[in-house]
Amino acid sequence: MAEPDRKPGLGQWAREYSHLLSQSGLDRESVINEALQPSVGARSGLFSLAQCLEQPSLLLGQVAIDYPIAGPRAVRAFVSVLQQDLALNVIAPLTLRLFRDGHAPLPDAKRIFLAPAHDQTQTVSRWFQVPGGERVDEETFVRSAGALTAGWYPAFRQQLGVSPGAYWSSIGLGLGAPFSAVWNRAEPQALCQLAQGWLEQFQNDANQFIDWIPAVFGEQTTAIPQRKGCCLKYLLPEGGYCGTCGVHRKERLAALTPQQRTTAPSQWQPGR
Repeated sequence: MAEPDRKPGLGQWAREYSHLLSQSGLDRESVINEALQPSVGARSGLFSLAQCLEQPSLLLGQVAIDYPIAGPRAVRAFVSVLQQDLALNVIAPLTLRLFRDGHAPLPDAKRIFLAPAHDQTQTVSRWFQVPGGERVDEETFVRSAGALTAGWYPAFRQQLGVSPGAYWSSIGLGLGAPFSAVWNRAEPQALCQLAQGWLEQFQNDANQFIDWIPAVFGEQTTAIPQRKGCCLKYLLPEGGYCGTCGVHRKERLAALTPQQRTTAPSQWQPGR
């Protein structure tokens, strides 16, 4: 059996992740390099996330400008999907870098900006974090990212109307990005246990709104992050349901075998 990755500076969870991948013939660095999007160079920003959190009306006003045909219900959906974009295009790459290098910058609201929309349907790749910032180790990343995302929550929930399920499940997808990168390539049950255990470390509500479960697609059993909430993307033009949407939750949970149900991810810890 392969030994866990002993790369200097690599955190405990990244080592366990590397060990899991090696058992499926996968290389951690190669997998993460494939998952990371190439840099697009310098980008312009309309305002920072810090400004948005201090004055949420900035984002509401920008949504009204960018998507002028949107009614009140659609505005809420656009904001919710933009918050998901924040998780997937800022938090996810930082987490991937942490698992690859053993250190990464924290999500910094003062360095995160909303880019202009190219058209009236674009809701992806809007948020970006400018390069730089102090890189921290795994323990610091877990402690600080958990606190930061909890600190962002009141503005998104109370002023911008993003539901708890949408907000925290999106954050969970971002923090779980290394595991999503191998959802159909590593041993499903072990991947689910490791991913759920990782989310539990953050001391926020992300793990309460994501269940990593085995799911069958075609004839292959895979591991997916099943959301308990919905980002409301289906309400938007050219929308639809995400593959992890909570609308699929009951059906997928019902399909789990009794053995899979009793293997509780919360009982697993690294090194066991």
